[in-house]
Amino acid sequence: MWEGLGLQVFLMCLGAMLCSVVAASVPLEHSHRHRLSLHRHRERTGKEGQVLHRSKRGWVWNQFFVIEEYTGPDPVLVGRLHSDVDAGDGNCKYILSGEGAGTIFVIDDKTGNIHATKTLDREEQAQYTLTAQAVDRDTNKPLEPPSEFIVKVQDINDNPPEFLHGPYYARVPEMSNVGTSVMQVTATDADDPTYGNSARLVYSILQGQPYFSVEPQTGIIRTALPNMDREARQEYDVVIQAKDMGGHMGGLSGTTEVKITLTDVNDNPPKFPQSVYAMSVSEDKVSGEEVGRLKAKDPDLGENGLVSYRFIEGDGMTVFEITTDTDTREGVIKLRKPVDFETKRAYTLRVEASNTHLDPRFIAWGPYKDTATVKVMVEDADEPPAFMATSYSFEVEENSPDGSVVGRVHAKDTDVANNPVRYMIPRYTDVEQFFSVGPEDGIIKTTRPLDRETLPWHNISVSATEIGGHHQDTKVRVNIKVKDVNDNAPEFATQNEILVCENVSPGKLIETVSAVDKDEMVHRQYFHFSIAPEAVNNQNFSLKDNRDSTASIYVTRRGFSRMTQDVYFLPIEINDNGIPPMSSTNTLTIRVCSCDSKDTILSCNVEPYILPAGLSTGALIAILACIVILLAIVVLFVALRRQKKEPLIVFEEEDIRENIITYDDEGGGEEDTEAFDIATLQNPDGANGFLPRKDIKPELQYPMRPGGRPVANSVDVDDFIKTRINDADNDPTAPPYDSIQIYGYEGRGSIAGSLSSLESVTTDSDLDYDYLQSWGPRFKKLADLYGTKDFADDNS
Repeated sequence: MWEGLGLQVFLMCLGAMLCSVVAASVPLEHSHRHRLSLHRHRERTGKEGQVLHRSKRGWVWNQFFVIEEYTGPDPVLVGRLHSDVDAGDGNCKYILSGEGAGTIFVIDDKTGNIHATKTLDREEQAQYTLTAQAVDRDTNKPLEPPSEFIVKVQDINDNPPEFLHGPYYARVPEMSNVGTSVMQVTATDADDPTYGNSARLVYSILQGQPYFSVEPQTGIIRTALPNMDREARQEYDVVIQAKDMGGHMGGLSGTTEVKITLTDVNDNPPKFPQSVYAMSVSEDKVSGEEVGRLKAKDPDLGENGLVSYRFIEGDGMTVFEITTDTDTREGVIKLRKPVDFETKRAYTLRVEASNTHLDPRFIAWGPYKDTATVKVMVEDADEPPAFMATSYSFEVEENSPDGSVVGRVHAKDTDVANNPVRYMIPRYTDVEQFFSVGPEDGIIKTTRPLDRETLPWHNISVSATEIGGHHQDTKVRVNIKVKDVNDNAPEFATQNEILVCENVSPGKLIETVSAVDKDEMVHRQYFHFSIAPEAVNNQNFSLKDNRDSTASIYVTRRGFSRMTQDVYFLPIEINDNGIPPMSSTNTLTIRVCSCDSKDTILSCNVEPYILPAGLSTGALIAILACIVILLAIVVLFVALRRQKKEPLIVFEEEDIRENIITYDDEGGGEEDTEAFDIATLQNPDGANGFLPRKDIKPELQYPMRPGGRPVANSVDVDDFIKTRINDADNDPTAPPYDSIQIYGYEGRGSIAGSLSSLESVTTDSDLDYDYLQSWGPRFKKLADLYGTKDFADDNS
């Protein structure tokens, strides 16, 4: 990129020297040339006749030039300023101001020479505007008006071209023609495009040939090789160079990388990897199941590589079908209908694969399709037996005897082995077991007489199982119709009573009766009606057969009375004229009713005449009301009794100190000998004339009763109670269990004294109850109530 750099540096130095010489001479000549021409005098007369004089400028210049990037040892002489008022005696002083004055540009205040002290870069600033002025050295008064001048930086080729947007990415279709535009790249050069060839760029390709080329002036990249195939190579790395100086030697250059990708077109037909495919299918497969797959390869991408499959010929086109799996692009062969190994064992199919989207530009390259042969072998499977018919229908007469033949079903093993078949009826299809089937011959028979009126149709299944093999079975539907036999006599269609007025006229039609028969009626068959022989001579009613399975009933006399007879029974015989004929006698009930003059029935009830003293409806209602009131009173009384028994206040925890028990009967004490046997209740200690006090602690210990446990030094009252209970249980003279025993003493040798609070009401309660603490858990409540209270009183 930097070729010819040495030569370029040499030319730059030479140019800088020439420019310095020219710049040093031009201002002097320019100042001298215009020195006299710029002295101009102009007189102008004012209103008062004064003459005005315009002062002349003694030095004028236009612009200076300085070359950029000068790297010499001395400052570059830009130019020289000189004024006519400068007599050369040193009184004239030159001053420089403006852009870069004092830093980049300096002036000799005596000679007016301007030098550049720093290296200038045109790309940073192309020109500088400065102001010069000549002043008196001593007084600093301007000798001439200030004047502006421009210093332009002379451009050199010091900036290489640059691609600002690289690297670049481009796409072009494969198989494009030569010269197809790929993209355009553009480089920029910071040098002055108006000066020389520093910014004149030329493009060239350094890498990517012979596939691509670039236009030198525009930078447009084009294809240079025909029939570039994406399937062979998809990506290319191209390097483009931009060189200034018109591409000549010594110019600077820059490069960029362009990655070009070939896009896909449909230029490849699908192709089967093999010409023949072998597949197999079992004969027990059902319709819709997959047989096999095959795939034609197409290296194109996207929709250009889409392939569709179809059968074009073969003997299995009606047995098989082929579809396309859009995910895998495979052809899927499926069963259209089941196959049979015993019927046909092999099929041959011709499959065509073709592209679904064609590119018109490449149709001539076709055809875009391929074919392959598919051979499908049918595999033998152990199939269940097959019935000769999909279903069977038989008929059998009702009431046929047991073992009557209904029909025969037949199945056979379709496999090559042709194993024998065994028949059976699944019990769930014939729950009541009306039929049986021969296990070897398939003959269906009845097991009992059938009744058509109960069940006219029987729908059962017969199963055929292969003997040997895998014991597979198959079922067939058998519909059995029970044929009708005339075994039911006709009867009245309805059993309603016929109502007749007492004053009915003779010969009046009172009813038309009809009949029904559970058996089937054949064509032109009707019922025949007649009065039963035992009632043919009745004088009340007559019958007329209408010969349309109905009969009319007429009244033959007048003067019916409910008091005499309110109900008449007329037996009628009905014959169905079937084969064999069946008949039955049915009784027609005729009730006599009371009617008005218009034959409107008023009443058919005879109770008012039989029970005239019966209770009326009002009386019954009154009796029921009284019963309800009595029940309400009883319920109220019971509720009040229950309410009185319940306490007014229910305590959550019983408090012994607040329970007051009231006895209505004080008793006669020991002197009352009429209520109890004092001998059984008498205290043994009282017999000795000594009764211990109940309100004080006893000081003496008494001898233990014979047979009793010692309690002198014991505080276990529970043992004492159990001993007394044992004595009472073993004493035959003791009172019964439900009697009341009164103990007038606290127990012999008891240290507790009286536990009753009734006798201590008038005392000062100065007893010591601390001994209750040692009586055990049964007396813990008393110990807490009395012992704790006394202890609290002592502390207070």
